[in-house]
Amino acid sequence: MTEHDVGYLTIQQVSRRSGLSESTLRYYEGIGLIDKVPRDERSGHRRYPPDLVAAIEAMSCLRGMGMSVADMRAYLANMQLGLAGAAQQRQLFARHAERLGAEITRLKLRERYAAVKADLWAARERADSAGEQRLIPIVADISARLLADKAGLSHA
Repeated sequence: MTEHDVGYLTIQQVSRRSGLSESTLRYYEGIGLIDKVPRDERSGHRRYPPDLVAAIEAMSCLRGMGMSVADMRAYLANMQLGLAGAAQQRQLFARHAERLGAEITRLKLRERYAAVKADLWAARERADSAGEQRLIPIVADISARLLADKAGLSHA
């Protein structure tokens, strides 16, 4: 391989294109998530072939949606099965969508807590004791739900 093979990209180019840091690219190579990257014979620099760049872009999308390295490995293994891996891929993505849904629910609760706390402080700022009294039980309810979720007592 020479420094100027057409279509081959440097680690910097792949990093910019994929949004993954250079250290993440090296890590993924080191743990075998992506294939070993060919090196230029003269410089020793990594040179990423187009098919590997495409795989890295797929990994970047999976990482961007919060998929774990273990699930990315499963995705790649299922890809090797072609259509025979369709059921496994469907299950993998369905489980991940479920986890994301639960995460969104938790984020919405945290967002609601922040908004109600802002309203509570606005009522205090206005010296609106009736508004404050109306909001205190709402804050307490949301706070209890947040604490229960954090303690693993709730999955809502």
